[in-house]
Amino acid sequence: MRDCWIAPSILSANFAKLGEEVDAVVAAGADLIHFDVMDNHYVPNLTIGPLVCEALRKHGVKAPIDVHLMVKPVDRIIPDFAAAGASYISIHPEATEHVDRSLQLIREHGCRSGLVLNPATSLNWLDHVIDKVDLVLLMSVNPGFGGQQFIDATLPKIRAVRERIDRTGRPIRLEVDGGIKVANIGKVAAAGADTFVAGSAIFGAGDYHGIIAAMRREIAAPS
Repeated sequence: MRDCWIAPSILSANFAKLGEEVDAVVAAGADLIHFDVMDNHYVPNLTIGPLVCEALRKHGVKAPIDVHLMVKPVDRIIPDFAAAGASYISIHPEATEHVDRSLQLIREHGCRSGLVLNPATSLNWLDHVIDKVDLVLLMSVNPGFGGQQFIDATLPKIRAVRERIDRTGRPIRLEVDGGIKVANIGKVAAAGADTFVAGSAIFGAGDYHGIIAAMRREIAAPS
């Protein structure tokens, strides 16, 4: 069985007490902390920058920080997030003129690199850069806002990416973000995902331990 990770998205956290919120989900069993970085240009929303990442590190957060950059152009901000303490940095191919160069830039700054594919983005990008990624992030909603419904057409796409990753023989994570909750996380896992971003499903629950444990049970259940 694959080593599966739960990645709560702080987009849905209470920002008035963000450090406490992150401490709480890590204590409840989260594996990664997911950062949704939006610029009101590439996507129609404005969220957080590297100072928030740095503040959480100074607060004492040791868990890996998984930065999803919905920013265009993207290269300028990559070094800032690396310096702020990011562990993974993922980019959209549409947000850079040179995808290969941007992925190399992430690694040059000491982070693991990810490529993000929107619901209608072709998998063909992977034909050219899969050797330069540590993570493939499939969006199961259109990026820009939390709380959207999972797009079922993502499931065959997950299976197709899983096949591509397995053919490489490399330990590339397959992450899915958008509308993930207890009711559907099992079928997402069965399709081949091993990393699951959940925002409102986790931070909207009163019991972080309970909701993360329920997600793990669904992931482990026979498909």
